[in-house]
Amino acid sequence: MLVEAESIRLDKWLWAARFYKTRSQAAEAINGGKVHVNGQRAKPGKEIKSGTEISIGKNGYTWDITVTALTLQRRSAKEAALLYEEAPGSLIKRQQQIQTEREQKALLPYEGADHKPNKKERRLIHRFKRNTD
Repeated sequence: MLVEAESIRLDKWLWAARFYKTRSQAAEAINGGKVHVNGQRAKPGKEIKSGTEISIGKNGYTWDITVTALTLQRRSAKEAALLYEEAPGSLIKRQQQIQTEREQKALLPYEGADHKPNKKERRLIHRFKRNTD
């Protein structure tokens, strides 16, 4: 059951809708100006209702969503997706952004693994160094 309240705190809804892992992270994002309710900055305790428009900026991506349901509990990701409806333009823009990032990443040369060499790799390095001296 998704509808459990008439209104709910913004930070709690963002947590329940799985945009943030904790309520404190949601409150921090709201206080940092990354979340706007109906086009204006809000506070974590702002009461939201079904039909409220929210704009969320996170990790360089933007979600423009409309609240469709409220819940007091955090549920599975499938159920959390039913709490809101994303604007088509927002979805297309974010998908294009993800695609361009993938293309840019593919163009960059591989820099190697950022890890400590294992035993086999160390032996190869030592063998290479002995042969070049």
